[in-house]
Amino acid sequence: MTDVKKKETQNSPKSKTRGQGGGPGHGMPLGRPAEKAKDFKGTTKRLIRYIGQYKWLMLIVIIVTILTTLLAVVAPNYSRFILNDLQEMIVGSLSQDEGVARIKGFFWLIIILQVIRFLLSMVMFLVGNKVSVFIGRKMRNDIREKFEKMPIKYFDSRQTGDILSVVSNDVDVVTNSIQQSLINIISSFFSILGILVMMFIISWKLTIIALLILPLFILATSTIAKKSQSKFIRQQKQLGSLNGHIEEVFSASKIVKLFGKEDESFEEFQDINTSLAVDMRDAQFLSGLIRPIMEFISNIGYVAVVIVGGILAGATNPLLVGDITIFITYQKNFVNPILNIANVINQLQSTIAGAERIFEVLDQAEENQDFALNEVNNYDFKGHVEFKDIDFSYSEDTELIKDLNLEVLPGKQIAIVGPTGAGKTTLVNLLMRFYEVNNGGIYIDGVKSTDYPRPILRKQFGMVLQDTWLFSGTIKENVAFGKPDATDEEIIKACKQAHVHHYIETLPKGYDTVLKEDADNISKGQKQLLTIARAILFDPKILILDEATSSVDTRTESYIQNAMTFMMEGKTSFVIAHRLSTIKKAHTILVMNNGRIVEQGNHKELLDKNGIYADLYNSQFLNQPT
Repeated sequence: MTDVKKKETQNSPKSKTRGQGGGPGHGMPLGRPAEKAKDFKGTTKRLIRYIGQYKWLMLIVIIVTILTTLLAVVAPNYSRFILNDLQEMIVGSLSQDEGVARIKGFFWLIIILQVIRFLLSMVMFLVGNKVSVFIGRKMRNDIREKFEKMPIKYFDSRQTGDILSVVSNDVDVVTNSIQQSLINIISSFFSILGILVMMFIISWKLTIIALLILPLFILATSTIAKKSQSKFIRQQKQLGSLNGHIEEVFSASKIVKLFGKEDESFEEFQDINTSLAVDMRDAQFLSGLIRPIMEFISNIGYVAVVIVGGILAGATNPLLVGDITIFITYQKNFVNPILNIANVINQLQSTIAGAERIFEVLDQAEENQDFALNEVNNYDFKGHVEFKDIDFSYSEDTELIKDLNLEVLPGKQIAIVGPTGAGKTTLVNLLMRFYEVNNGGIYIDGVKSTDYPRPILRKQFGMVLQDTWLFSGTIKENVAFGKPDATDEEIIKACKQAHVHHYIETLPKGYDTVLKEDADNISKGQKQLLTIARAILFDPKILILDEATSSVDTRTESYIQNAMTFMMEGKTSFVIAHRLSTIKKAHTILVMNNGRIVEQGNHKELLDKNGIYADLYNSQFLNQPT
């Protein structure tokens, strides 16, 4: 059975992990640098097309947001009428009865408008949230489906954390922003438009005066944003350095303590932490200046409006108290949507950057599709394997395997040895079709491996790796992972053959014992025996064993060796070995170097040749009998 957590492939490239910057969020300070997309315009268009299937829900959100915003803008105007009527009642230009009737009418109209606004707001956020959830679900489904179709080389060439970040962080950023940004930008735009209209209705003269301070807003915010952005960039770099230092020190805490480097490590941490604190102080200070500066400029505008309003109050067509009061209210509310739009634009940069990474995953090349499984008859695999004229390289500029030929007869055990980077694991990757050969062909029972559907081909292989993989679940579920319909008797029989049944019986819940994440509640040796039991139960035609006895004690190693010996009986076996003592009984030992088979034979024949194998063996067992 194929072990899901494959050993990291030798010679395959690894990309650098993407740095984690500060995530965008509602109310993010203006001036904080947003992660920028390479193609903002193109990605934006594609994102709009991607969410097109939810266009009617999006249209509902847009319409309801516009109505909610307009109600919020119009409602204060009726408060203006109430104040004006009160003033006219006081000065006697409006009768008491008529004034009270008008005020009651405006009061109930305001209540009705606010109730309608509340209900529309509920609809707006409910539908917006529904759209966000649906889009997030679709994106994760599409990415997960894409992963199933992508070649192993994609995962070998990228950090696991980087891949997980796309599924979790980037999807969350995009989906949350779609709801928040859409509502905020529409609401802010129509708020600005509606407020300007209402201000002009009240007094075009006061509106001109209020708009004169707008250039000051733009100048102040752009200047501060430019300076604070460089500070935020420095802050993120220092934060990355701090996280890297903490991860390095605590992952190697035993080494640090062993060499007595606690003080030096703490001093380095203090230096980075101090630099981060200084950069955070400067960045937050500059970013925090925006709001008070905006308020300061606004207050200057308020004073100008009050002075001019007072003058106009005594004019031929005077402004009433309600006019001036509500105008100032509109003037104060005019600043907030401007700031919101600036924040949304900044947030959208990170949103589109996240969407771009999602689309990069969805655009990756897929494995060549095999013919449909319903067209495949049951194959009677024997386990005859041939490598014919194989050429392969992970990258075009680095040749790894050249003109490799090998024949493995059914039921034979082939051991593969050689220095690191010789191509041992690569040979297995090609056999499993995790990678495709550049030239030549691999034949299983005389049929080219590419003529088998991958699922059918891989079901014939069992794999036990140095890095064991067990999932969070019961021991029974883990052993039966490759054969979920196995009976309890079959599971117990496999565990007995793997010499792990007795250990399981000593556990309080036996086969129903739940393994924790990474199965860290059992020893490494027991993990390995469970993976062997899993392979025995799966009963494959061809076995791949990649140094399954490393990092275990001598007694456990003997158990594992016995279990593997039983498991390999009558099966074609490929054993990648670093401990040469484990392969003495192999039918054929292949010595690989630089992607080529440089020596071939059994243990005694290779020792007699006194070549590379003899050097490797003697280096491990010098002064020991052979």
